[in-house]
Amino acid sequence: MKNYQSWGRYPQINKDKQDVYHVYSDSFSFPDLNENDSASFLAYAQGRSYGDVCLNENGILLDTQHLDQFIDYDKEKGILRCEAGVTFETILQLIIPHNWFLPVTPGTKYISVGGAVANDVHGKNHHKVGTFGRHILKFELLRSNGDRIICSPTENTELFNATIGGLGLTGLINWVEFSLKKIPGSNIEQETFRFNNLNEFYKLSDDSNNNWEYTVAWIDCLASGDELGRGLFMRGNHCPSNTRHKFTPAKFSVPFNAPGFLLNKYTVRAFNHLYFKKPIKQYSKIDYNPFFYPLDAISNWNKLYGRKGFMQYQCVIPNEHREMAMTEMLSVISESGQASFLTVLKEFGDIKSPGMLSFPRPGITLALDFPNRGQVTLELLNRLDNITLKYSGFVYPAKDARMSAESFAKYYPNWKEFEKYIDPHFSSSFRRRVAPK
Repeated sequence: MKNYQSWGRYPQINKDKQDVYHVYSDSFSFPDLNENDSASFLAYAQGRSYGDVCLNENGILLDTQHLDQFIDYDKEKGILRCEAGVTFETILQLIIPHNWFLPVTPGTKYISVGGAVANDVHGKNHHKVGTFGRHILKFELLRSNGDRIICSPTENTELFNATIGGLGLTGLINWVEFSLKKIPGSNIEQETFRFNNLNEFYKLSDDSNNNWEYTVAWIDCLASGDELGRGLFMRGNHCPSNTRHKFTPAKFSVPFNAPGFLLNKYTVRAFNHLYFKKPIKQYSKIDYNPFFYPLDAISNWNKLYGRKGFMQYQCVIPNEHREMAMTEMLSVISESGQASFLTVLKEFGDIKSPGMLSFPRPGITLALDFPNRGQVTLELLNRLDNITLKYSGFVYPAKDARMSAESFAKYYPNWKEFEKYIDPHFSSSFRRRVAPK
């Protein structure tokens, strides 16, 4: 039986507190809302959001996994129209043989197209092409009153902008049409460099932005002193492949919840030391999967954090404050002893998304995850919020499970404008938690 939780598995919601309706191609209609005027809906596909933007406690989830059909594919122009439940993995299987690729992809291919729109996902090429929302041509939105509305940059533009990055609150996305990226082959030409501190990261990032489409860095969040922010910097470009690409499933699976003590500052410190010191190939040609989706090789990797789950935190800090903010933030994390097992640093570009509540904007973005230790973890994340606000930064709702309504209102002051486009019968646990009072 499908488990309707978020990927971070926090907060956990009893299955009896979320009703589920299954949405099938071209056959779904909302129930008679006159009989239950207080009903609230929210689309749910793969559940890869980390916090509660994909949850609807005491409401109804619309399971869209059966909205899985391709509608139109122009192989010459690189334009794809598909239903909202189609996953990025399925799309890649269709388009890579024709030398097309997703215009933007996050760190997993197991997300739905509808989820990519609702969270306006970003990737390693944000500095070059912006968010996924920049590449959407049109979509159909089903409102709870039964209206089917075509939205595009020129048609129902306000609703188009509100739905991109709108956290699933403007209605049910039925299908999406978007442009693809032409590539010479399925391989990635990759260069990897060690850097010993944040200043070296900034130099590598600044030097790479013009000639490399994809850039990202892993950092050791427990390093301190002169090595604060040390890590590995990866940059890549698409390149031809000499062999036909084969699609392979995940190689490993985590079959059960790991003990809660598995990921602690000692085990993470040991891993970070070995990972930082491991032999690296400065230049290599690799398949796109390990470059874009290293964690997809392990099914159910979220179970490594134990039964209580984990909390993600991703913020972006404007470039003018990046040195002070990142130094302060990483110092607080290092001193706390709460180890983030996966810590990613990346520079966002200045390409603006059409999304009204879109998260990415020019600056440095830091993504972290922490095993759920209860109040001590919540207190650490509140400290990170204070630093983010201090330096005029923003936090990503798709990875949040605990920010306050007061913080959200400061991060997204245009929320009240956005509220005009929320479907009156759509809601989420996230919305009810952060909506300004």
